[in-house]
Amino acid sequence: MSKHIDSDFRATLKQAGLQVTAQRLAVYRAVKACPHIMADEIISTVESEIGTISRQAVYDALNAMSDHGLIRRIQPAGSAALYEHRVDNHHHLICRNCNAVVDIDCAVGEAPCLIADDNHGYAIDEAEVVYWGICPDCRT
Repeated sequence: MSKHIDSDFRATLKQAGLQVTAQRLAVYRAVKACPHIMADEIISTVESEIGTISRQAVYDALNAMSDHGLIRRIQPAGSAALYEHRVDNHHHLICRNCNAVVDIDCAVGEAPCLIADDNHGYAIDEAEVVYWGICPDCRT
């Protein structure tokens, strides 16, 4: 990845109050390079880039960055958690056969995209929308 991405993300980490570490930068580069990536794939990618890293260090980096809104964690039904660098309001379309995931822009544009009939006193700020279907490759 380019040094420009690293320097931009270094600034983003600092603005979020997070320490800039080689591990966090490598984890972010892995997420940026492969949207909708699983933690095991991130670990493998990071290890090939910087050498041995503990699973816990990767999960700590993922949790810190997702808690601060720098990456997004999604967990579709029946799937392991997936991580992506796109953190704006958008949705996902998932193939029931091969589990391919693609981003779908929000038709409404801002969260929450759906209005609950009864919010039960909650201040709703997000609604997850996941579309399921069969991708073109699996349909042929």
